[in-house]
Amino acid sequence: MNKMKIHISKRASLPWYKAWAIRGIAILAALVTCAVVTMLLTGENPISIYSTIFRGAFGTARRTWVTVQDLAVLLGISLAVTPAFKMRFWNIGAEGQVLIGGLATTACMICLADKLSNPMVIVCMIVASIAAGAVWGFLPAFFKAKWNTNETLFTLMMNYIATQLAAYFIIVWEVPKGAGKIGIINQSSEIGWLPQLGNQYLLSIVTVALLTVVMYIYLNYSKHGYEIAVVGESQRTASYAGIKVERVIIRTMVLSGAVCGLMGLLLVGGINHTLTTTVVDGRGFTAVMVSWMAKFNPITMIFTSLLLVFLSRGAGEISSAFGLNHSFSDILTGIILFFIIGSEFFITYQISMRKSAGKEG
Repeated sequence: MNKMKIHISKRASLPWYKAWAIRGIAILAALVTCAVVTMLLTGENPISIYSTIFRGAFGTARRTWVTVQDLAVLLGISLAVTPAFKMRFWNIGAEGQVLIGGLATTACMICLADKLSNPMVIVCMIVASIAAGAVWGFLPAFFKAKWNTNETLFTLMMNYIATQLAAYFIIVWEVPKGAGKIGIINQSSEIGWLPQLGNQYLLSIVTVALLTVVMYIYLNYSKHGYEIAVVGESQRTASYAGIKVERVIIRTMVLSGAVCGLMGLLLVGGINHTLTTTVVDGRGFTAVMVSWMAKFNPITMIFTSLLLVFLSRGAGEISSAFGLNHSFSDILTGIILFFIIGSEFFITYQISMRKSAGKEG
């Protein structure tokens, strides 16, 4: 007796347009699911729900600027982790690397405000944030290169260390005493505040736009980018080709951490002008998905980042517009991410039905 069996096999390759078609179907399915869930809870029709999503991201000029700024921050962090991921070094520590860069920025703004001129304080902030992020990237890379430690666990644990360091110094610098928060740093003097380019949003957007171009050229047209790709394919092959694998691992993670530190500088010195333990807001983990979905292509990351930011801000608007608590927006975001991540399975693998011969008892 013949029985049908499900057979899962890895695809040899899939044309880019088919891959994006699968992702598009997953996004539509996610939107339909979110609409159904929201309809059941609010009784609103799908058109009203979708218009609310769009209004949450682009309803006003200010919302549009905030959406683009959030896109820039998420994209910048995604660019930071991409060289490591392309090397198959699973850097899950972007959250801590950005936070430690923000902590270094905060230290310069508070400790040097009455000692140096504003331009010199900003220079110190830039150097300190990049150096702090680079150190946070160097440590797991060094242990991985020398003793082959598990980089996923190491970088993850570094997140907790960075969070506790930030929490400690927030109490040290709290204003007023007992408030448990720093508040706006140098609000009256604005010492250490990064200069504005036209408005408060443009500096981070322009910085990340330039960073995207530089990272694309670095990964695709430089010797370092070539070495990263070879090490990612096979460390043994890289060694046979004369590439010093340990040096590449450490150098790449230092770069990854340095870019994360730069994003910490933008968050604290250019956007929020304060430090909290949640200033990164989970974007260090979301960046992992952005980089992976884009197949480590910096240009494609622009669109994947925009998609996630658009859906996240839209979900938040649904919560406030229909009187639901904040957890509901997290539920909608989780549904969307579930479908997007699931689509990668169908891009990587194909499912087929096969007949197998069975024996009758």
